[in-house]
Amino acid sequence: MSKKKIVIEPNPILRKKSNILEKVDGELRKLMDDMLETMYDAPGIGLAAVQIGVLKRVIVIDIAKGDEKKNPLFLVNPEITFRSSKTSTYEEGCLSLPSHFAEVERPAECHLNFIDYNGKKKDLKASGLLATCIQHEVDHLDGILFIDHISKLKRDMIIKKLIKSKKELDKVIL
Repeated sequence: MSKKKIVIEPNPILRKKSNILEKVDGELRKLMDDMLETMYDAPGIGLAAVQIGVLKRVIVIDIAKGDEKKNPLFLVNPEITFRSSKTSTYEEGCLSLPSHFAEVERPAECHLNFIDYNGKKKDLKASGLLATCIQHEVDHLDGILFIDHISKLKRDMIIKKLIKSKKELDKVIL
């Protein structure tokens, strides 16, 4: 496994739609392992392949907290098939928008179909934080960021701060 560099907004790749995969093979499992290591190191609870510059419909998630046993979920070609009309609000952050958070309202439950780490088709019913995390990460696969769900004013403020911090990082010190 190897840790990958996380793409930071603004970057045009984050706005692109990820490609559907034909099969799960050793190369894809290595990508998922690398993504998991990258996510744990960041630290985060979800990571889409596009966030490391790979336009493939792959997500890794682990919402285990603190000392809880790690319980990673590997989602290949995830497709949300149901979203509840009942909503919930969580303060969301994103590894591609470091240090920025906003309250986002999403459906409280969702159902999805996906292919797992071993290439098996699966269904999942999710609620609470897991449902929010799944929806957040599936949005990434469609070129949508959590800031697209908040007011234009808040979104513009966050993007302006990210551009400024990126410029600071790009400065060369002699």
